[in-house]
Amino acid sequence: MHWYEDDSLWSDFAPTMFSADRTATAAALVESSPLLDFPPGCRVLDLCCGPGLFLVPLARREYAVTGVDLSPSMLDRARSACARAGAEVRLAQADMLTYTAPGAFDVVLNLYTSFGYFDDPEDNLRVLRNAWESLAPGGQLLVDVMGKEVLAGWIGRPQAVDLPDGSYVVQRDTVLDSWRRLRTDWTLVHGDSARTASLTSWLYSADELQTLFEKAGFTGVDCFGGFDGAGYDHRSQRLIVRGRRP
Repeated sequence: MHWYEDDSLWSDFAPTMFSADRTATAAALVESSPLLDFPPGCRVLDLCCGPGLFLVPLARREYAVTGVDLSPSMLDRARSACARAGAEVRLAQADMLTYTAPGAFDVVLNLYTSFGYFDDPEDNLRVLRNAWESLAPGGQLLVDVMGKEVLAGWIGRPQAVDLPDGSYVVQRDTVLDSWRRLRTDWTLVHGDSARTASLTSWLYSADELQTLFEKAGFTGVDCFGGFDGAGYDHRSQRLIVRGRRP
């Protein structure tokens, strides 16, 4: 079983990965970002939606929102969040490696480094091609990751995050294969017990991810350094790549 198929990983580390602060940040981004500003009624797919951080704010913008994720526990959290907010969102359990809905969406979003999970680089390209197929002509794909250039500026010592229940998580990042891949080791410490997990993903520079988009059939590919639409450079916090299906 690959790490991303371990549902207990997502549920155990959810308080760290999907904190209240991150939920608030997602809502603020949807409200203010020019990259997430679409016409009302736009059909939006949040691919790897997790617990639904973006689903509720997207639905509030009057978009027709679909969330897809492989994890049952994450979809349960997303379903509860949407119900509490009274947001009408369609949810589906599916693997992004195989999920397609030909021509069903105007926008496909893949956010918070939910891309590059597969060991075979051709599988990651296939995810982009699946998104291309799921878009209507003129539709756009937006992928948000931690770019190589960004990571090189801050990777270093382990980081510790305190949780509200008194437990804490230690995160350590290790670059692998001459900056081709990244391994993130998580240790959750609660009282006298500890839970560990390792996540691996491919690392992409702006040039590499733009080239991958173009190989998948996207045109007009742009790279941004944040959700404010700023250009991508050494001061950027994220790498956001956008491409359109002709």
